[in-house]
Amino acid sequence: MPRIALIPGDGIGVEVVREARRVLQCVAAAEGLDCELSDWDMGADRYLREGVTITDEEFRALDEDHDAILLGALGDPRVPGNEHAKDILLGMRFRLDLYVNFRPCVLLSPEMSPLRDASPLRLEIFRENTEGEYTGMGGSFKTGTPDEVALEENIATRKGVERIIRAAFEFAVSRGRGRVTLVDKSNAMRHVGGLWRRVFRAVGEEYPGIEQDAVYVDAMAMDLVRRPHRYEVIVAANLFGDIVSDLAAEITGGLGLAPSANIHPGRNAMFEPVHGSAPDIAGSGRANPLGAIRCVGLMLDHFGHGDAAARIEAGVVESIRAGCTTPDLGGSLSTSGVGDWMVRHLEASYASPR
Repeated sequence: MPRIALIPGDGIGVEVVREARRVLQCVAAAEGLDCELSDWDMGADRYLREGVTITDEEFRALDEDHDAILLGALGDPRVPGNEHAKDILLGMRFRLDLYVNFRPCVLLSPEMSPLRDASPLRLEIFRENTEGEYTGMGGSFKTGTPDEVALEENIATRKGVERIIRAAFEFAVSRGRGRVTLVDKSNAMRHVGGLWRRVFRAVGEEYPGIEQDAVYVDAMAMDLVRRPHRYEVIVAANLFGDIVSDLAAEITGGLGLAPSANIHPGRNAMFEPVHGSAPDIAGSGRANPLGAIRCVGLMLDHFGHGDAAARIEAGVVESIRAGCTTPDLGGSLSTSGVGDWMVRHLEASYASPR
């Protein structure tokens, strides 16, 4: 019985998680899955009310008592430094060792891409999630003076690099993908870049049936606009993966559609839509829930329920085709209206023989 923690968070996270939960409950009932859902009060409201972001006991409970986490979004202008978001989101990535940030960027309908000829397009990005510049190692000296010096350390370990590269190759083999591409900047970052290149070559030798290449991050940014179909599975360090995955999401429909998974294979998993908390539209009913709903599909696929995940993805495609979307995608439905439509579509899907 999967035990799933729901953390709506801030802003539109509350609204999109509500609809994702309805879709999960609909599919679980139809599939006979006994999911145990628990709601967690974590976000700006709690931080402002109690001064608490996330406790050690909560970390332990999420680690030991749950199989997955569905996170909405974090970020609130009432907390200018976003201390709560850093503690919760980065805390879970680091303390639960969720070293795989998986970003599938799939073009669901050709008119949704700003590129002239983008369909069909599937880019699956493996971003290292626990090292790089995001560790917070570094500091500043003579802060606020004309002589200020700032350092941000880029941390890369052989273990961390090897396990994310291996995850990308294993995924390519398991899903029948033909190419794995490393994105780096090893011509300028000789030490860290050199480590990534050496490990990529060493691990790649174990997968002779997979085409392999390495591309500088600036060249990749150009190529994703010029010839994105050349790429299939992309693996990158934390910072480069962050940037490249957002670009890939934008050319395949935008952040409102983009899901992501943070995974330690065999241990923990956290799923979150890529978009932010969008406080400017929170409560207006205009938030697009499809990214969060697609996270439910990723979660079900992670648990081995590929058919259920495929039904959700097919429902999202059909909602776009039918124009049953929020205004950002050209539709006129509210956030809950899209959720209503998805639930009805899924119920009808399960009622009809396949």
